[in-house]
Amino acid sequence: MHLLLTRPESESQALRARLLALGHSVDTAPMLAIRQKHDVEPELSSALDGVTALLFTSANGVRAFADATPRRDFIVYAVGPASALAASAAGFAPVEAAGGDVDLLAQLVRARHAPAAGALLHAAGSARAGDLQAMLRADGYDVRRVVLYDAETAIALPASVASQFGAKAYDGVLFFSPRTAATFVTLVERAGIAAGATAAVAFCLSANVAREAAVLPWRAVRVAASPSEADLTALLQ
Repeated sequence: MHLLLTRPESESQALRARLLALGHSVDTAPMLAIRQKHDVEPELSSALDGVTALLFTSANGVRAFADATPRRDFIVYAVGPASALAASAAGFAPVEAAGGDVDLLAQLVRARHAPAAGALLHAAGSARAGDLQAMLRADGYDVRRVVLYDAETAIALPASVASQFGAKAYDGVLFFSPRTAATFVTLVERAGIAAGATAAVAFCLSANVAREAAVLPWRAVRVAASPSEADLTALLQ
């Protein structure tokens, strides 16, 4: 198939290679650019006082935290399999994964980590899906949040991608987050090429992602069995 990836560039490279190895043709149009913040070490060091567990809502948060400090002496609660895998690869243990959204992550924390077990730190981006800090504070948790990176949305589709999408050249577009799906929809509509979706399938990581993508008139919208890259790419079979 002729596929389009919408993830940030750093997260698309390995997946693109795997899809090419399977015989697909793959283009990329990153809907987010990740910019790690500088000089966060003093704020982070202060916020970590008394913290016993970290909350990661993206692999980008894992990478930003790991770059900002060498400390790995924390329990990790990750929003889903991708961020859990990134945390394990960065040297954290133990690592537990929720089912792919912040509501499920809050449920995991309530089940595994009593408020008396120590403070929590959310290694966050400047834009967040849901207010994890407020959810858990309402249950008596001491939750700190430090913004370690910005996720800047794209302002236009790459010219070649816009041309091919408008010409109905793509068989499928892969979406991994509600924000990237919403950004893609906005840029497609702004370019006046929404009809290009009628030739393609939107492959979505979760129902929340599908809800944003479904604004366009896709040939079909398909949702992964679980919010993991493996289950999303399994849809391509």
